[in-house]
Amino acid sequence: MTTDYSPRLFERDEDIRAIGTGLVARTLPRAAWTHEAHLGACLWLLSERPDIDVDAEIAGIISRYNASVGGVNDDTQGYHDSITRAYVAGVRWFLSETDATELAARVNAMLLSDVGCRDWPLRFYSRERLFSVEARRGFVEPDLAPFPN
Repeated sequence: MTTDYSPRLFERDEDIRAIGTGLVARTLPRAAWTHEAHLGACLWLLSERPDIDVDAEIAGIISRYNASVGGVNDDTQGYHDSITRAYVAGVRWFLSETDATELAARVNAMLLSDVGCRDWPLRFYSRERLFSVEARRGFVEPDLAPFPN
């Protein structure tokens, strides 16, 4: 599904932790909030921050971060709930399947896997459904296939 794309990999665990803590604290520079940073922060939250209920808090964490760097969360831009929740499901599934133990190794392996692809959610959603206002504003169930368990 994905066109040619080489993800930017992480050299150190600390780089991922800095992205995650910067996201939560709303101190991460906007330019650092890349696709890879999104996925790295998600894996970090799920694996190293048991004090954060990712399912309950991820929408607020990302929405508040977006607003803090001048972004807008509306019907056309900013936080997208269904894409975020698709990736949370994918990261959880990846974590259940990987043997890697170091943070950077896990994140890099994930980025190089199918889950790391920028169009990974389109394996589960039609483009029309995924990019609807309803899917951006709240979670909608996939219409093509269920997320992996």
